[in-house]
Amino acid sequence: MPARTAAPEALKFPVPRNRWRTAKSGQGAEQLLLYRSNLLGSDLGVTNFGGGNTSAKVESRDPLTGQTVTVLWVKGSGGDLGSMKLDGFSTLYLDKFRSTESHYRGEANEDEMVGYLPHCTFNLNPRAASIDTPLHGLLPATHVDHVHPDAIIALAASSGGEAATREIWYGAVGWMPWRRPGFELGVQLRDYVVANPSIRGVILEGHGLICWGESSRSCYERTIGLISAAAHHLNSRLEGRPAFGGQAVAALPEPERRAAAARLMPRLRGLMAGERGKIGHFSDDAETLEFVGSKDFLRLAAIGTSCPDHFLRTKIAPLALDPGRLDDDAYLAAAIAAYREGYAAYYNRCAGPADPAMRDPNPVVVLVPGIGRITFAADKTTARLAGEFYGNAINVMRGAEAVGAYQGLPEQEAFNIEYWALEEAKLQRMPKPKPMVGKIALVTGGAGGIGAATAARLLADGACVVLVDRAADVLKQAGEGLIQTFGRDVVRTAICDVTDEAQVQAAFDLAAREFGGLDILVANAGIASSAPIEETTVALWRKNYDVLAEGYFLTARAAFPLMRAQNGGSIVFIGSKNGVAAATNASAYASAKAAALHLARCLALEGAPFGIRVNSVNPDAVIRGSRIWDGDWRQERAGAHGIDPGAELEEHYRKRSMLKKDVLPEDVAEAVYFLASEASAKSTGNMINVDAGNAQAFTR
Repeated sequence: MPARTAAPEALKFPVPRNRWRTAKSGQGAEQLLLYRSNLLGSDLGVTNFGGGNTSAKVESRDPLTGQTVTVLWVKGSGGDLGSMKLDGFSTLYLDKFRSTESHYRGEANEDEMVGYLPHCTFNLNPRAASIDTPLHGLLPATHVDHVHPDAIIALAASSGGEAATREIWYGAVGWMPWRRPGFELGVQLRDYVVANPSIRGVILEGHGLICWGESSRSCYERTIGLISAAAHHLNSRLEGRPAFGGQAVAALPEPERRAAAARLMPRLRGLMAGERGKIGHFSDDAETLEFVGSKDFLRLAAIGTSCPDHFLRTKIAPLALDPGRLDDDAYLAAAIAAYREGYAAYYNRCAGPADPAMRDPNPVVVLVPGIGRITFAADKTTARLAGEFYGNAINVMRGAEAVGAYQGLPEQEAFNIEYWALEEAKLQRMPKPKPMVGKIALVTGGAGGIGAATAARLLADGACVVLVDRAADVLKQAGEGLIQTFGRDVVRTAICDVTDEAQVQAAFDLAAREFGGLDILVANAGIASSAPIEETTVALWRKNYDVLAEGYFLTARAAFPLMRAQNGGSIVFIGSKNGVAAATNASAYASAKAAALHLARCLALEGAPFGIRVNSVNPDAVIRGSRIWDGDWRQERAGAHGIDPGAELEEHYRKRSMLKKDVLPEDVAEAVYFLASEASAKSTGNMINVDAGNAQAFTR
């Protein structure tokens, strides 16, 4: 009998290190506060993105009276500790803020206290104060940190957390039962600290850590020290034991996990009903694989997340899928439908007459044993962050089970946080999303002038874009430029020769795995050649047809199943004036372009029953920014017209056009955008000429 393989030992909690460097910490109290905040926020072992807040009470000159006043500097609403600047802090007259307590009418009316915060603003600061402001302003300490590290929340979310807190700190750290963030919690925390003057911090059940110091450095070092002590304690309890009851399902090899995610995500995305498409994010990190493959997975996942920071991003609980039934579309549809029904039932059990209407009932987090974690949200950044927050929740569960039993918030409390009127007001203040948010595009020939301009146009209105090209160096340059402008979350690149069937499929698999599917294909990869028919070799003929006809066929064929799974999409072929109007000495190129245009019409017929629109854009003489015109094509076309290939060539094409204008990559990108957008939702099988006017190319 083969020897039984021992279950892998549980993953450990990272122990944060003191990274304070006096020489880099700045001079004034405000700069020290910013330095401390950035240090804390840049370490995900200390707090997650957008989570936690810091404060300092600073002596400042009142710009109105000239007198010295104490100003509360506290991280404002919606900021991120790791990346914020000084303008990310709200500033309030401390005496005015504390005087608002005279208006406090009790817990049932605490939300109205938020309305008093703008009246306390110092120096006309427009940054809105956060709901956690009372935790900072009512405490007597000069410097306060409030963070949500996994090691601390593991204690805060465990039945044994209070006992473990006493065991670790011997009474030097207090414990307060769960209470929703707000003014009441601030009052109770202040009273608790005043009654226990020797404590160094407090663990807030189900919430996080708050601690303080008389200098920015001492406050920071205390925060790091308390988190480190919690991590060391949990790691000692996890030593030598498997996490979550041991392994039940082994993780698939990485290539199989990635392939499974690419197959699954578009089908899930297509099942998630809503006004806009979802964007997906896949992760198969060690924490997730340990959790989803464990014996306790289903029991713990059903409890849901605990910390408010977590379930505001992830919903209260994930959707768990059976890895043996992922190829069964009926099973997936039933699983999504059951989740939506369960969420609606949760809403109906908990909602009161004054609560906001039910929000999107689709799952945010989908967990698959052996494969990993998939998250869906309105945009890529939100989907990625939701995944990271659920990763935090997994760590919390592991630690909580090591010292007791993991416990989530009571259902009604969780609902009260999720549908809090203040959170709803924050959602209502958010700007309307851009038109392409929720759309996923793939652009071939993406490193060229038209391809890069098209990608930029789609990204500017909120789309996610996969940029593919066969030229690795220029693709890297184009991708980095787009990332610098639009951010890393929404741009992916892939080396792809559109004549290589395997490379084409790999590029579309990347779109599915990185973003969740595909809504827009811009088939733009191209070449150009010019030669009299007698000098056109078979190799040259085939090269044109390989790229311009077969390349468009291969990319469209790969796009169709993704678009069918998502109930529609838009394919745009970049054709050419020469696909409609005959060209001298360019039979291979012009006829291959004509073939692509007719392919588009055929695919428009075939795609219509599935909501797939197929249209074409026909440019002419897009010289600036074009890699095609940088090669032999410029010399050949100049020779065909008997003119100089330099500036005279551009002048020739400009004068030849009816409108006497140059055609630029950005002009073509606008036409592509129109055909990819909802503005052309009732158009398919069409051509748009972007050629500054050429009567020979009029479509008829």
